[in-house]
Order: sequence, then structure tokens, then C-alpha cells
Amino acid sequence: MESELTAIPNIGPATARALIEAGIPDAARLRTLGAHEAYRALLVSGERPHFIGYYVLHMALQGRPWNDCKGAEKDALRARFDALVAETRAAPLSGIEAELDALGLRRP
Repeated sequence: MESELTAIPNIGPATARALIEAGIPDAARLRTLGAHEAYRALLVSGERPHFIGYYVLHMALQGRPWNDCKGAEKDALRARFDALVAETRAAPLSGIEAELDALGLRRP
């Protein structure tokens, strides 16, 4: 599945597919949401949390190489990532999610 999302440096086909599945169909929507909220959408859609993916998304939207994130900036992003993961894990399930869990059909 090709996407204009892959035109953004650091975003490959797999990330683009995951973003689309999370309801972020294009680069304009990604930029409007920003990296933090886009990553929230990924988590809510079932993606497993991974700090590198979080900061790579931040670097991508800043037009920076993925490995440019270092030092205090990386530490600050780590704190935001940890808080986001804790927040999304604590969020109550929607009706359909609760039903799918009851049936054992929802992704872990």
C-alpha cells in the first residue's frame, strides 16, 4: 500500500500502513495531529508501544534524521512516551472493545 506518508523521511511502508489503520490517512492529518497524538492513535488502534517509534515520529515531523534525538531532548520525549503509554493503558475500553475482549477476539 503506497501512501504519501512515506514521502516524509523516517516513515516507511509499515509505519504508513499502521498510521492509516489508526485513522491517519495522509501527511496533512499527521501534521495536524502532531507526533504525540498520532502515536496515541497508534496505541489505541492496537500497536504495541515502542519508544524508538515514538521519537522517530517526532523527528520525522521535524524533518530530522531519526537518530538525531539525543540527550535532554530524548529524556524529555521518554517521559512523555511513558506518560502516554500509562494513560492509554488506564483508559477504559469502549463498548465494542469490551465486547471483543469478552469474546477473546481483540488484539492484546
